[in-house]
Amino acid sequence: MARAERIILGIDPGTNIMGFGVLDASAKVPRYIDMGVLDIRKEGDHYQKLNAIFRTTVKLIENYTPVEMAIEAPFYGKNVQSMLKLGRAQGAAIAAALNMDLPVFEYAPRKIKLAITGVGQASKEQVSSMLERMLMIPDMPKNFDATDGLAAAVCHFYESSNPIKKTGAKGWADFVKKNPGRIR
Repeated sequence: MARAERIILGIDPGTNIMGFGVLDASAKVPRYIDMGVLDIRKEGDHYQKLNAIFRTTVKLIENYTPVEMAIEAPFYGKNVQSMLKLGRAQGAAIAAALNMDLPVFEYAPRKIKLAITGVGQASKEQVSSMLERMLMIPDMPKNFDATDGLAAAVCHFYESSNPIKKTGAKGWADFVKKNPGRIR
């Protein structure tokens, strides 16, 4: 019996460039489908950029029919205005997914890097290189926003394929409470 196709859309939101990656997660090993960028630097104002992010995310969902979307969470920076704009860009992509009834999963940049390279502080070059090897991608784009979008999808593949449930005790008091028969 053939498995149902499970496509994951990964998004790296940005105020100037949004990266995306599409992954087939139907088998035990993920398969690369596509990646690219939406360059919105020439859009008029911030609201037009948000509209472009929303519309493009909807088109990606219509074209690839993913069952889930993974998105990179904004990271804390020194510039509060940049953080607000990045959060809005992320919100536009999330709103598009939710509008299309697509579940959204958010991952911190460190978590994504850790999932791909095993190092939470890996460079964009290291992430790109690992993706190239693990997914056997013949022509890697020079723009790391595209690989960041794909990395979010791959991270979600690993997280959802091998969920680890933390059922252990949170300390001695919790252990005693959960295991009364093991204490003498």
